Amino acid sequence: MKRILIFTGDGKGKTTAALGAVLRAAGHGWRSLIVQFLKGDARTGEMAACRLLPGVEIVQMGLGFLPAEDDPEFAVHRKAALDALAYAEQALASGKHDLIVLDEVCGALAGNLIDECRVLELLRRHSGQACIILTGREASARLMEQADTVTEMRCVRHGLQRGIKAQQGVEY
Repeated sequence: MKRILIFTGDGKGKTTAALGAVLRAAGHGWRSLIVQFLKGDARTGEMAACRLLPGVEIVQMGLGFLPAEDDPEFAVHRKAALDALAYAEQALASGKHDLIVLDEVCGALAGNLIDECRVLELLRRHSGQACIILTGREASARLMEQADTVTEMRCVRHGLQRGIKAQQGVEY
């Protein structure tokens, strides 16, 4: 059962695809954990929906939009991402979950919040049966080499480019 999947790219739908997998897993009685590395708004639709699904736990550990590395707040975001990674490592080691989603972990890596070697080691060291899904823009080649399935979402057009603001129920 152990699988590693990555949903990456500049297009919309990476987290949505992972949540679809969680929904499918819940339908089969699987226990799922979603660890959000960058997101920090508890009012999103996925937070509300996941609370209603049996066997699904969602934990937001991110602080929202990432500041520049020279901004003093960057260190606070780095600490939050490192805490999220430690949480994910403990959850994986516990063997309690059938599916673990590391939401926006690729973005945390690309943003220099966490070390790629530590994430690669987490994937290599994992000997349990849980499936792992990693999401976020700019998944590295080394990370993609570890995955069984890699899907790249490509942006053809986005409503934001036409002045359409993020919409409840669609983007959050």
